[in-house]
Amino acid sequence: MGNREKLLEAAQECLFTKGFDGTTVRDLASAAGVSMAAIGYHFGSKEALLNQALFKALDSGERAFGGPTDDADLGALLNRVIEAFSADKTFWVANLEAVLRAQRDPELRTQLAAGLQQGRSGMGREVTGTAEEELSEAEIRTIGSVQLALISGLMMQHLTDPGSAPTADEVVAGLRALAARLPEEA
Repeated sequence: MGNREKLLEAAQECLFTKGFDGTTVRDLASAAGVSMAAIGYHFGSKEALLNQALFKALDSGERAFGGPTDDADLGALLNRVIEAFSADKTFWVANLEAVLRAQRDPELRTQLAAGLQQGRSGMGREVTGTAEEELSEAEIRTIGSVQLALISGLMMQHLTDPGSAPTADEVVAGLRALAARLPEEA
């Protein structure tokens, strides 16, 4: 494994354990077993390295959500996601920090927008059990977008007030209640 890969792996671990703001250049270099100068050489800055590590972690879904499954049970997916918010709180805070930083960083905003598109597709896969490449654009824009919005809202509630945040069963019950109030055709 080269220095670049070592740094990405170390940065992912630091995001999960220390968060974005709590991670120093020294932490990254030490965890990767490389010089601090290697960060600038391979990524340009600590922030660029941490951003790439965040995207890589979200892309894989392994640590973030426990990895993809073939189970299209929404309740089971919500349980996994809610457990992930508790298990890796520091990582999810780093995720929110990235959204806030993107408001002042056009390059990061562009990267996050691309990540959201991929997230919609991934959420579509998780909810329907259909391979991403088989999902229609309409499924991605509807099912994937709504699921991503739901997950984002749950994340903020579970990070801010976990004792009052809804359980997976409560979310499913709420979705059923909302669906009963939808017009026949939208």
